[in-house]
Amino acid sequence: MKQVPNLFTLLNLFLGCIAIVFMMQNGISIYSVNGNSQLIDMPEQIWLASLFIGIAAVVDFLDGFVARLFKASSEMGKQLDSLADVVSFGVAPGMILYQLLRLSIAREENGIDTSMLWLVPAFVVPCAAAWRLARFNLDPHPSPNFKGVPVPAVGLLVASFPLIYWNINTVEAREIILNKWLIYGVIALVSFLMVSTLPMLGFKFKNLGLKDNLPRYLVVAVAIIGAIFLQWLAVPLVFLAYVLVSLLFKNKIA
Repeated sequence: MKQVPNLFTLLNLFLGCIAIVFMMQNGISIYSVNGNSQLIDMPEQIWLASLFIGIAAVVDFLDGFVARLFKASSEMGKQLDSLADVVSFGVAPGMILYQLLRLSIAREENGIDTSMLWLVPAFVVPCAAAWRLARFNLDPHPSPNFKGVPVPAVGLLVASFPLIYWNINTVEAREIILNKWLIYGVIALVSFLMVSTLPMLGFKFKNLGLKDNLPRYLVVAVAIIGAIFLQWLAVPLVFLAYVLVSLLFKNKIA
């Protein structure tokens, strides 16, 4: 039974690898008209990559629950969990950002010939994730709250972008998702938030009282209302709400 939580962690890693495969086999179709590159559409494989990142997040939550259930927490499990998270919520989202940048730039005039240097900023995200997780593993004073935004939160945020593009039938939403300057901004913001030491809210409830859990209930309320009215657009909103609530209540959670 001691190895059961580690099997969940490995499943997290396994799902992250599948997500990366779907991103590599993207099937993007680009054609050229009078020297101008135009995008036909976004293929289903990108949507599937987001799906597997989401499932990996569920498994990542369950491995901690299973470890507590079987009283099987270990130093190896802690290290293994971080290694899996780097892949599922660092490398896989980095691949999504890479492909979104590629799609965005391909729409520009002579975009196909653009240097790869415009795409490599996407891989700052996995580097920041690795830094964040290594620091977490070395923290001698573990806390129910976090220093810097948790890596899975960033992974889920990025995974929502293809889902928004694929499922929200508005031109504005699609144009925003494929705006390269917005993508660069997201890369810079989430990378900073991960490597920072800003106090961020944890979601381990000691009790259900409003006084002790007001910040958590605020984020949950935004998530429920957003999911009802905004569907996948709720994910970026919840991420922003999480960061803002954490900063507003930083004296309480630090």
